[in-house]
Amino acid sequence: MEVFKREILKHVTRRDYSPVKLSSLAKSLGVDDADYPEFKTAFKELRRMGRVVVGPKNLITLPQMSGRVIGTFRANPKGFGFVIPLEPNSHGDLFVGPRDTAGAMTGDTVSARVLKKGVRGGQMRFIGVIEDILQRGRNRLVGKLHKSNDQWMVEPDGKEFFEPVVVDDVTAKGANLNDKVIVEIITFATETSIARGVIVEVLGKAGLYESETQSVIAQHGLPGDFDEQCLDQTRAASAAFVAKADAKRDDITDEVIITIDPPDAKDFDDAISPRRNTDGNWVLGIHIADVSTFIPMDSPLDVEARDRGNSTYLPRKVIPMLPEILSNGICSLQPKQKRFAKSVYITYDDNANVLGREFANSLICSRARLTYQEADLIIRQKAQNHPGEVVALLKDMEALARVIEKRRAKNGMLHLDLPETELVFDDDGRVVDAEPADDSYPHTIIEMFMVEANEAVAALLDRFNIPFMRRIHPEPDPTSVKNLGRFVKLCGLKVPRKLDRAAIQDLLAAAKGKSSSYAVNVYILRSLQKAEYAPLHIGHFALASKAYCHFTSPIRRYADLLVHRLLQCYLDHHLNMIGLEEVLPDAELAEIGKHISFTEQRSADAERELKIVLILQMLSGRIGSELDCVVSGLTNFGIFVQCIKYGIEGLIEFGDLGMDEWKFDDGAQAVIGKHSGKSIHLGQDMKVTIVAVNVQGRHLTLAPAKMLVDSRRRFNTPANRQKARRGKKERQARRHR
Repeated sequence: MEVFKREILKHVTRRDYSPVKLSSLAKSLGVDDADYPEFKTAFKELRRMGRVVVGPKNLITLPQMSGRVIGTFRANPKGFGFVIPLEPNSHGDLFVGPRDTAGAMTGDTVSARVLKKGVRGGQMRFIGVIEDILQRGRNRLVGKLHKSNDQWMVEPDGKEFFEPVVVDDVTAKGANLNDKVIVEIITFATETSIARGVIVEVLGKAGLYESETQSVIAQHGLPGDFDEQCLDQTRAASAAFVAKADAKRDDITDEVIITIDPPDAKDFDDAISPRRNTDGNWVLGIHIADVSTFIPMDSPLDVEARDRGNSTYLPRKVIPMLPEILSNGICSLQPKQKRFAKSVYITYDDNANVLGREFANSLICSRARLTYQEADLIIRQKAQNHPGEVVALLKDMEALARVIEKRRAKNGMLHLDLPETELVFDDDGRVVDAEPADDSYPHTIIEMFMVEANEAVAALLDRFNIPFMRRIHPEPDPTSVKNLGRFVKLCGLKVPRKLDRAAIQDLLAAAKGKSSSYAVNVYILRSLQKAEYAPLHIGHFALASKAYCHFTSPIRRYADLLVHRLLQCYLDHHLNMIGLEEVLPDAELAEIGKHISFTEQRSADAERELKIVLILQMLSGRIGSELDCVVSGLTNFGIFVQCIKYGIEGLIEFGDLGMDEWKFDDGAQAVIGKHSGKSIHLGQDMKVTIVAVNVQGRHLTLAPAKMLVDSRRRFNTPANRQKARRGKKERQARRHR
């Protein structure tokens, strides 16, 4: 029922939602007859709570905008902002003008008075006036220290805070001009005065790798060092570790087992060993580091790992979920070292259909640690001096993975073609270039095997009808599917009647090799919902899996550690016992799931932001250089283009497109020049020039290398020239700000 509640609210809060009756809503959400009674109960509960209403003709809508709204404030660099209501309403976000923010900052919980501003397009318009800041979202920020008119100020980093903060007594922390610092706000901004704060930590000189990295870590609230309790537990576990088998652990150290990981990896948590059994069937052995043996439930390390949620992988830096004595030591499946593992054995026929699954505790010893590049060279017979048993094993891995991949694709597994980039650093930690990330077939080999192991464990736990932490990926909502169909039609691709997984696979195949390929892949990604952690039994859409969990990376993900404990209960033959403490109730799992889904997103955001900072630093020295880009976004104020080589997005303002009146046409999904008829579509290739770089604001301003409209012809009039000069001055002023 919770899933139905969430899907109902998500659907009716969309901007393009049109009120419908309950039966039509159920049909739009794909609710079948068997589930309709529960769907109806979920709707009644939402109605009782006042979160949805039934209007004339039994049409379902959100409640109307009330006279007062409580929500989260999101500021804009131009001074205005929006209140995102805690309880959705039919109007949506509430606009707040620059004079009515009452000094609110992004993330603050505010109370706003709602004023009517007349009717436009048949709909009432509202604006908000913030009357009370109920709770400050943050009282610390990170920025660069500078001096203006004999006053020390900190200019905030990132896109959340825009106004400077005055600081006093900068010598107390030994701060210097252009240092990156953390500021704690003492007095928040008002209509007549800016915020004042005190420097609590100096991170180093702005522009240096370490300073920028620490800035991003502080901005995103990533964890720091482990406390002594955790370190003491880690040292004790390491000292007590004895690598030997016993009655409950199989000794398979004589088997040929290998690991394949990135070149800079240190925490090896999965190893592989395929073989043929006496019946000629494949038996795939997947051996995962047995972290749960070293971390008892509710111990200091367990509590800390739960809080961290996952390891964070920043460029050239890792913030581990577990102390390195464990993550890079006794838990890591290092070559030539005996290690504890939990092993999954999956038996397949020649078409990779699963014939059986077995599970065991094991003692393993990896024969070789290969990088993806080394494994690829071996597969392509371009590598020498590797043991014959390792070469033979790797070829078996490739053969089995290709059959598994074929079977999973036939069942509907989606594979998006979105190229990734690897940053190239010099000795001082500065990015000097970027190159395509390695995507050789060994990546797919490991991906296929890990998905199979995760699915196997989820299927096992499903049999016992107990709650456990799943990795869920809901189906795309009907409106997203409808918009996707409209977009691919504009790209010249055939739109099937039903956009299911098979149809999406066909679209991806049809777009492959075309100029629209990148845009189609991105649009499909945006149409899909985000995968998350929850005990809800709704499967994984993109993987075409009915039951799925994360089991294969317990060194770096807390969800996997929870699943390992349940697998251990199964191996101990008491998973079906009532009152088992390892079986957490649904409510507790749901809360943990929300938290670790948040920490996962936090880590991804931090990694992305640091990459953007480092790339912008590099591009700031290349003003006027050209980039090959693809149009990735269209708005009513400009177009966004993506530089695939560097993996960074920039904005082209309408004034830089050429002398014309440019407008975004939502129906055509294009920006069109009113007089010239020139149009710009998503996925369109465009060569651009770097105009300005704002590293602190994470903003890249671009312009077409060649204007789309020749201003010397039809539009070269005195009025247009004056308008162009005025627009140019305004854009230059904004860039300097």
